[in-house]
Amino acid sequence: MLTILGFAMIATFLVLIMLKKMSPIAALVLIPALFCVFVGKGAKLGDYVLDGVTSLAPTAAMLMFAIVYFGVMIDVGLFDPIVRAILKFCKADPLRIVVGTAVLAAIVSLDGDGSTTFMITVSAMYPLYKRLKMSLVVMTGVAAMANGVMNTLPWGGPTARAATALKLDASSIFIPMIPALAVGLLGVFALSYVLGRRERKRLGVLTLDEVLVEEKETETETETVLVGASTGAGGGAPTVKKAVPAGGSGAGADDDADEPEDDERLAGLDPDRATLRPKLYWFNALLTVTLLTAMIMEWLPIPVLFLIGAALALTVNFPHMPDQKARLGAHAENVLNVAGMVFAAAVFTGVLTGTGMVDHMATWLVDNIPDGMGPHMAFVTGVLSIPLTYFMSNDGFYFGVLPVLAEAGQAHGVSSLEIARASLVGQPLHMSSPLVPAVYVLVGMAKVEFGDHTRFVVKWAALTSLLILAAGMLFGII
Repeated sequence: MLTILGFAMIATFLVLIMLKKMSPIAALVLIPALFCVFVGKGAKLGDYVLDGVTSLAPTAAMLMFAIVYFGVMIDVGLFDPIVRAILKFCKADPLRIVVGTAVLAAIVSLDGDGSTTFMITVSAMYPLYKRLKMSLVVMTGVAAMANGVMNTLPWGGPTARAATALKLDASSIFIPMIPALAVGLLGVFALSYVLGRRERKRLGVLTLDEVLVEEKETETETETVLVGASTGAGGGAPTVKKAVPAGGSGAGADDDADEPEDDERLAGLDPDRATLRPKLYWFNALLTVTLLTAMIMEWLPIPVLFLIGAALALTVNFPHMPDQKARLGAHAENVLNVAGMVFAAAVFTGVLTGTGMVDHMATWLVDNIPDGMGPHMAFVTGVLSIPLTYFMSNDGFYFGVLPVLAEAGQAHGVSSLEIARASLVGQPLHMSSPLVPAVYVLVGMAKVEFGDHTRFVVKWAALTSLLILAAGMLFGII
């Protein structure tokens, strides 16, 4: 019964948010509460929720102060050179923009933290997508898949969990998997190329006008779209001239009108904005490098690092109290949205774990593996990792399910190393799971409905995971 109710709860949640019948926060809270009553454990709902909140509170704190920190770094101009380089490469071409999104997300993912990856990627690419009327779900989907592949780095989480659960060396798991993961990343780049071509076809031919103009939109026969970054020494902004679209608006078109806060964000890379701190550029760069190094080396817990980093960034760059309040206010909406999502997700995970649903679901799946598949347990593990890491937290999968799969594999002569490597296959899809706090940073900053993102990304992320699995088997790694 718990197995059926567990699957029913997850299915109900996904259907309601994809059909936009409920907001993600409401669905994450009300649906598990209702199912907790169905299970007959309504009296323990408070304990389950508090356990979930306790487990996710450090993550929420980390996200809150990470948003403030990177928001300040964007305000002061730390990432402006990167954005200008991307603009120079993209040249207002939708194909190059989508490919550039995948490349940027993959590079930034080297820090091992999905939240920071999404904050930097969205902050850099959002103005381009919005002004050129490109589909924002393409941006969130490509960024999530690129980060999912790179999330398998030893300091990213899944590899370390697999090594800990099976008492193996993380490098012996990860290094042999590099060729298969490289194929997966190339698959993401190839997919971004295809999606970029689709966007180019939908929007028509776009060319970059090298003449610097003042940053304002003018109504002419060809639509002028401003990109908030300069390509020359002057203080103006380049314009993009948009020809008549070759096709219809397409299903991926964005909303027709920009909200006031969108206008502020689109001007966020204005080379003349008052928040720029060019004299402190190298201080901010050194602070960020030190912060990321401390994260990778685990000198302090990540929430503590971002708390200290945000306090330092605000104090040094904006020493006056009114300026600090203004910066905090500017990023308050993102902080509130993401923190709210994380604590709502705590209700979902708390009920799923506390009632025993997740354990029964995992046991049912493992028990239903045919005996004839025993010698192929590595392949089975790879396939199961795709849905299980989507419906479960990484901790639940790697510490709860993986040891059972490894024990079953050993009984048929399959080594724990192969099982551990195969367990990494599902990460491209895992990064879009409703149980991953970082995905709410992604969709929140991009102003994309979580249901729209899910509907778009699931098929492509699952395909990427299968590509990694196929490459691993082809190369004899799995």
